[in-house]
Amino acid sequence: MTTASIADARAPLITGAATTPFGRHEGSDAIGLMARAAGAAIAEAGLEPGHIDGVLCGYATTLPHIMLATLFCERFGLRPSYAHGMSLGGGTGGAMLMLAGELVRAGRCRNVLVVAGENRATGVSRDSTIQTLAQVGDPDFEVPNGTTIPAYYALLASRWLHETGCTEADLAEFAVLMRARAAEHPDAHLRTPITVDEVLASKPIATPLKLLDCCPISDGAAALVVSAHALPNAPRVAMLGAGQAHLHQHISAIADTANYGARDAAQAALAQAGLAVADIDYLAIYDSFSVTLAILLEEIGFAPRGGAAQRVRERVFDPGGPLPLNTHGGLMSFGHSGAAGGMCHAVEAVTQLAGRAGVRQVAPRHHAFFHADGGVLSSHVSIVMGREG
Repeated sequence: MTTASIADARAPLITGAATTPFGRHEGSDAIGLMARAAGAAIAEAGLEPGHIDGVLCGYATTLPHIMLATLFCERFGLRPSYAHGMSLGGGTGGAMLMLAGELVRAGRCRNVLVVAGENRATGVSRDSTIQTLAQVGDPDFEVPNGTTIPAYYALLASRWLHETGCTEADLAEFAVLMRARAAEHPDAHLRTPITVDEVLASKPIATPLKLLDCCPISDGAAALVVSAHALPNAPRVAMLGAGQAHLHQHISAIADTANYGARDAAQAALAQAGLAVADIDYLAIYDSFSVTLAILLEEIGFAPRGGAAQRVRERVFDPGGPLPLNTHGGLMSFGHSGAAGGMCHAVEAVTQLAGRAGVRQVAPRHHAFFHADGGVLSSHVSIVMGREG
């Protein structure tokens, strides 16, 4: 079945996608940032706020309101017939996008706004952020030992290095790649090019991860509009398939370091789309740390086990290569603002498929694969997108 015929079979369409600049926005708050992204996405879809009949809102650590979706609607002047707040860590954006597609496919909504954002860089102290994020650990066996998110991922990195025979220089390749892509995006948080040697020489955070192996904490927001039909001048990117997997929450419960759940989510999404890994020609893959990107690329099947870094060196993931990857710079360089950080991968995928990426535009692509995960490679969401027509 072709992309066009799948879209004709009531595949939901992403008709608007936008982000704010990422970085430090002194004086901005979560609602204000979300409103900026939402307004831009709705405008790109050619809609007015009154056309939005569904709202899905991601959590914000700087505004832990128990009814954040309703609060956002009130402040932004929306009166949807369906509203829902969601929290799934870094997988939140993907889960919201998947749910938006289901709401449209079921006929519950015609235009669903998916939005998230927060002022994580300027709205909360460093210590508070560390304490909040560390709570993904087991409250009895992990959190009391003072483990942080970088430390959890450092354990995964150490295991990956041991099992694959790769080196810390291999991990550094991903940081360099993401910075090169961010250098081409005016809204990215970190744009100065870096080298493998600079990554290796950067401050140790949690062995084997260095500072430049880690994503920055950013202020920023992202939004997408999922619709039953697209207006003539709006993007027309079909959501062809989606899947989730949740094999563990805590690192101490991981049973298989060759399958954290990404493979299961990816296979479900590809099966629904009627496609295979070989049919994908654009990648939007979560990259909270360099090792996150390496593991996900290999587990899903876009590189052999232990071979992702070599594919970076072979320029497979460059804009001119067969599998352009995170052309906005990913979490590691575009920036990470909670749920909005992962959503930016989806925004960039839509922008590329729609041919609206400007100087970042790659050659025409047909099928994009978006993947996000929350926690410590805990909750996985995969979505296959297709350029309609």
